This record gives sequence, structure tokens and C-alpha cells, in this order.
Amino acid sequence: MLLSYLGVFRYFTSSGPMVQEGYDKFKGAFFKVPRFRRWLVVVSSHTFIEELRKARDDELSLTAAICVFLMSVNIHIPNILVSKSDPYHLAILRNQLNRNLGVLFPQTHDEIVRAFDEIIPLTSDWTKVCANDAVSQIVCRSANRIFVGAPLCQDPDWLALTLKFSKDVVISGRIISLFPGFLQPIAASLLTNLNAHVRHGMRHLAPVIQDRQRHIDEYGQDWDDKPNDLISWLMDAASDDEKSVKNLTQRILVLNFGAIFTTTMSFTHALFNLAAMPYHIHPLREEVEAIVNKEGWSKASLDKMHKLDSFLKESQRYNASALSMIRLTVKDFTFSDGTVIPKNTFIAASQCPIHHDEKNYVNAGVFDGFRFANTKMSEEDSVKHQLVITEPVYLPFGHGKHACPGRHLAANLMKGFLAHIVLNYDIKLENEGVRPTDMWVDGSLVPNQTAELMFRKRQF
Repeated sequence: MLLSYLGVFRYFTSSGPMVQEGYDKFKGAFFKVPRFRRWLVVVSSHTFIEELRKARDDELSLTAAICVFLMSVNIHIPNILVSKSDPYHLAILRNQLNRNLGVLFPQTHDEIVRAFDEIIPLTSDWTKVCANDAVSQIVCRSANRIFVGAPLCQDPDWLALTLKFSKDVVISGRIISLFPGFLQPIAASLLTNLNAHVRHGMRHLAPVIQDRQRHIDEYGQDWDDKPNDLISWLMDAASDDEKSVKNLTQRILVLNFGAIFTTTMSFTHALFNLAAMPYHIHPLREEVEAIVNKEGWSKASLDKMHKLDSFLKESQRYNASALSMIRLTVKDFTFSDGTVIPKNTFIAASQCPIHHDEKNYVNAGVFDGFRFANTKMSEEDSVKHQLVITEPVYLPFGHGKHACPGRHLAANLMKGFLAHIVLNYDIKLENEGVRPTDMWVDGSLVPNQTAELMFRKRQF
């Protein structure tokens, strides 16, 4: 029993090395790692990752896995995650959001500039900035310009609420999962304030939602000057049962969690890499300046910044979490080699070891910011290597039909952030040459939460 708990503790604090050890030892076969109260089976070959991707939802369920990992949301806001819920917000992310990223880019870029000016002011002298805190605030403001629009996206109370909600979802979900199933609702009520966060959010959103509903009642679904944002898209798509202020607020807060948590981690890693390897800055500046001077700021111009895209993709490859594509078996599942995974078992793809395998990437252990921006690539090959394209050897966004539906938004924001930084700031590590140490937490490679970076106005 003691050894079992030691294994769980080791996975929680050293999941990357543990999964790498299994990957090296079992050479493409299945292996398992211990989590509290159950094992997690790891898939490590391209063939089995493809079988994982192709499996039906009634065989291997992403939703069921998320319900366990985000236990606090599942208990307090069950209409969003449980299998009988209406996940219409996912279709909105794949359709309305992705289609409107170009149209909404002027507002998004405006918010990026405003957020940086307030959170990392342009000063002549070097200024210390806590990277994770600054990035989380900038991500939150920029995403909410699309989610709820201005001026609410700039409201300090709304921003503090969405950041607190996102943090509570992660922390409480991990703690609640340690309790036996029959105690989890009690633990959730004692450890989380998600319902209080929803009530808080309703105070902000109720006037907005009610005003828009009055316009719909009076002028119809497509009234003049109707805001083009997530609130409108949700109201248009929601069934009558889902149109209450409470239900819409719940969805908006949960989508904020999805946008803020992973994007903050990814971009904080990228900033640390940029500051630790500053020789990337000049080529990035040259590319961004040339394109912006010729075409201005737009999503189309961002899409032409191949070195920028490559740097962010390499950062996600190099600083990958241990696993991806997590599923829960709904029933016994048999792989093509005859391996049977029993019902109610977690299963996931090995991510970090695949990203660092020399068979998949040349010099895989070396950070090469322009790895995916080879000037000799054809345009077709260049598209294949974009940040948002998933494949069995690149899994930060998952892979297949359940790949992250918000990845295009995340990529758009991160490219906008990085382009703005290299054009307007000088950046360096507080301790030059020493990249802040990352930390493994239950499978995630978390960038240093307190490390500071040095910023100043760009010196010409």
C-alpha cells in the first residue's frame, strides 16, 4: 500500500520523467502509471494513437474523463459536462468563433495593445514583471473582448472573477478527485465557491443579456448593431431551457477557464524560452516588421508570420505536458493487437516522450524556434506544420475530432501577443542565462508561477 501511494506521489510531482521511463522501457507498447484510486494506461505508438483517435464516444469518452478531472464543475454545473447535457458551445467554438476571428481581429488587437500598455508599461528602464500573472491578465482581457465585448472585458471585477473561477476549477478538481465518490459532493461544497462565482458573474452579465433579449423581442434575431461576440452566439444557439441568465453565465465562465488556463501556460513557456534564447528575437522582429509595414495588422498578416508561428509551436513541442488525448473507457475496449482495456479505465497518449523522440524530430532534445519555418518548404508543407495542425507526433491540442475546438483562438492570441512584444519591447531574464524552472503537477508541465522577467521599451 505504501509503495502504491509513493507511486501516486511520484506521478503527481514527476509525471514527465515517469511517463518517459515507461515510454523508453516498453517501446511502443502499452504501460500504466498510478493515479489516486485508479491506474492510467498510456498509449505510445502512432498506430495505437490513431486507434485512440478513431474510437467512438460510446467506447472511449472524452466527456467522461473531463467530468472526473473537472469534478468541481461536474458537481456544481452539471448541465455543461454530463453526457446528457447540450454541448452547443462546442459547435459555437468550431463555427462562429473560428469564422469570426478575422472579422474580430481589429478589436482583439486593440485589446492586446491596451492590455500590454496597462499591465507591462513601456518604460525606458528595465522593469520586473511576474510573467505568469501578467500573461494570465492579458489572456483574460483579450479573450473576453471576443467573449463579452468592451467595456466589460476591461472591468477589473469581471477579470478578477474569471481568473479566480479558472484557478478554483483546477485546484478544487484535483483535490476533490482524491476523495471517494460518495464524499465528493460534500468535499465540493466545502472546498469550492463555483456557485458563488456564478452568482457574481450573473451580476455583471444579467443587464447585458436582458438588454439583448429586449432587442431580440422588439427587432428580431438580427437587429441593427447587434454585437458580434460570444454572448450573442450563445443566445442565438441556446434552447429555451438554456437561455436563462444563470445558464449563459455558467457557459461563459467555463469557456473562460478553457481559454485562460492552457493559453496562459503555453505563452508563459514561450516568453521564458524567448528570454532564455534571445537570438530568436531579431529574426522574429524582421519578419513581423516586414509584414506589418506592408499589410498592417490583421489575422491574414499574422498567418503569414511563419517564424512567429514556428516559435510558438516549438515551444509547445518542447515544453509539453506528459499526456494528451485523455479518455475514459465506457466499456471494455480492444486494440488491434488484442490488448483489452477494461471499462472505467483512464487511457491517454504519451505526449512529452513523443515530442522528444529522435524518430519524430531531428535533434528533438534541442529547442529550435524556427524548426517549422524552413524556407525551403512548399506552401502546402508550410500549412501542414502550422501551430494549430494536430498529428500523432504533435499533441498539445489533442488530435482528431476532439482536438481542442478553441485552438485557433489560442493561436491567434499568442501570435498577436508575441508579435506585439518583439516590435515594442526588449525582454530578458532576471538572472540572465538561467531559465526559470518548470514544475510537474499531475501530468502538466507548469511554468514557474512566480518568476519575473525584465521588460523595457524597445531600444533602437
